[in-house]
Amino acid sequence: MVDMCSLWYHLYMSFKKRFYYKGIEVNSFGIPVFSNDKKSCVKTKNRKRNFYYITFSSPFKENDSKNLIVMYDIPHNQRKERDWFRRHLVKFGYIMIQKSVWVGPSPLPKSFLDYLKEIKIGENFKTFKLAKSYIKK
Repeated sequence: MVDMCSLWYHLYMSFKKRFYYKGIEVNSFGIPVFSNDKKSCVKTKNRKRNFYYITFSSPFKENDSKNLIVMYDIPHNQRKERDWFRRHLVKFGYIMIQKSVWVGPSPLPKSFLDYLKEIKIGENFKTFKLAKSYIKK
């Protein structure tokens, strides 16, 4: 004999309407529905898990003269390295003039420059020493 509970459940599931918003199943109120039996949509295969843990502390004081221009052109496929580089420029007290042009105190620490070469962005930037310190207007 067929179990009546499972029969009603299968009948209910066949008539249940499913709503989707941006590829995610939502209920009739638009709230995402998560079930534990489905696999996660997050890509885990071949995912690069190497993050750049090395952080450098700033050797500069807050009011040091800003007399070094850093210009870089780091390609989009090295986006993680580029973001790491920008975060460290901010940490060192650099000011963004344009997206890839920064001005700040000099000189950049030797260990920082060595690490840039190690992660293969050392050849993607140039530094220029200013005759006068930069004054933000």
